[in-house]
Amino acid sequence: MNFLRNRLVMLGLVLLGTLLLYLLLPSIRQDAMEPSNEAQTMGLVGVAVPPGPPTLNVSIRTGQLPGDPPLFFREALPVDREGQQILPKLQMVLLHGQAFTSKTWEELGTMAVLAANGYQALAMDLPGYGKSPDSEALKTEQNRVDLLSRFMESLGVRAAVLLSPSMSGHYSIPFLMKNSGQLRGFVPIAPVGTRNYSAQQYKKIQTPTLIVFGALDTNLGAQSHKNLIQLPNHEVLKLEGARHACYIDKPHEFHQGLIKFLDKLKQDI
Repeated sequence: MNFLRNRLVMLGLVLLGTLLLYLLLPSIRQDAMEPSNEAQTMGLVGVAVPPGPPTLNVSIRTGQLPGDPPLFFREALPVDREGQQILPKLQMVLLHGQAFTSKTWEELGTMAVLAANGYQALAMDLPGYGKSPDSEALKTEQNRVDLLSRFMESLGVRAAVLLSPSMSGHYSIPFLMKNSGQLRGFVPIAPVGTRNYSAQQYKKIQTPTLIVFGALDTNLGAQSHKNLIQLPNHEVLKLEGARHACYIDKPHEFHQGLIKFLDKLKQDI
């Protein structure tokens, strides 16, 4: 009798456990399949964040050249599709405008785009900006030209393409006029200082040039374009719907036009 009673108790417990499992199983499976509230929130935040530069296997290092003044710079070495470093055929030296620094080219993705397309990118903080201290020695035009020469020579730049927006024209335009033979290419982006030279001086320059400006920049952009088209070997990249810092407004179109220009230069080497 006791044996039969024990068997009935055991059977009852098994049935009770089976019933509980049946009732709880849907909620357990639902918890396992649905993301947590935290995961859902993170997903929504991810959608709201605007897209950044493309994910590329490019490392950017920083350094500082000694001298008067010391010059802070960022460098991205060229890589192939597997992310392996390769020797560059062209070296892009990136200056910056008054409201920016070398970090602009890193954050915009320009340095990564250049490196991923086989070009070395060297972006400097001009004196008095970012991490480069100011210097009284740079009051003269020749000293500013010498500063760019020192930067390139110290970093072993032998095939330079100089990119120069806005304020940095105080450095790049005199350098173009005096040392154009050191440049494989020139990319002015609405730079200052273009009206300081005559048509005859422009016509002597044979450096391949990509003139970049925003269609909405009716001041410095339009003025520099009018002067720079006197260069005999030039192309024009006009970015529709873009303002003075046109590369910020239209980064994709800017990068596309820049790489196209560099690829054409590379073929002539």
